[in-house]
Amino acid sequence: MQDTSGRPAAPLVDSHLHLDDRRFDTDRDAVLARAREAGVSAMVVPATCRAGWASIAELASRHRDVYPAYGLHPVFLAAHRGGDAEALARWLDDHAAVAVGEIGLDFHDAALDPQEQRRLFARQLAIAQERRLPVIIHARRAVEAVIMELRRHPVLRGVVHSYGGSIEQARQLWGHGFLIGLGGPLSHARAQRLHRLVAAMPLDQLLLESDAPDQPGAEHRGERNEPAWLPLTRDHVARWRDEDPDAIARATSINAERLFGLSRWTEAAGQA
Repeated sequence: MQDTSGRPAAPLVDSHLHLDDRRFDTDRDAVLARAREAGVSAMVVPATCRAGWASIAELASRHRDVYPAYGLHPVFLAAHRGGDAEALARWLDDHAAVAVGEIGLDFHDAALDPQEQRRLFARQLAIAQERRLPVIIHARRAVEAVIMELRRHPVLRGVVHSYGGSIEQARQLWGHGFLIGLGGPLSHARAQRLHRLVAAMPLDQLLLESDAPDQPGAEHRGERNEPAWLPLTRDHVARWRDEDPDAIARATSINAERLFGLSRWTEAAGQA
């Protein structure tokens, strides 16, 4: 892929997408091909439920630019069983991963028991800490509660994906060694708080993400999201920061490498 000057564009890392989602079943290989053509050189795929771990492992084994993370998502609380957290610990002992995720808290849906969410979240943070893995965190209307839990695990690092909190909360997360992930929502005119955040934040604390097949940007409203559209998010970040898009791509790719150790994982997978 080339930028508008004709030079090769800097590669991008999609730090969060659900490539295993059923909505990709009919054309997953084509989705991957379009992403690569668009300059996406690495894709981190976090799990949501125990039932999906094997399919993500299989995707990562077939595609060297797909990086697996395993966890139990709070929105799928009804699908999780009592032994799933311990099963996660055993799975991670036998399967390489770049992170524990997607885990976290979701206080948007009143049907999701907050105490059960907190219990599951705390156990998964402990599992990640034991294995010295970063975490990928979902925090919907729960950023403050997530920060409080992270204070109990001070050595952990990770990312709060699809960030929706305040800049003050973001500063607290950065102080804990956490990055924030931004994607399609940044493109919407009404997302003024995100615009102010991305304009003012340290660039070394940012990851780009698609969250595909969910959260498409304004340019693709109502469509199934794809990692091939990640350059649009890069361009929105560049516009709000008044910086070169290639500089955004390079910096956020370095951030992803620093957090997830993608090159180390690739080397280990190649030796397995």
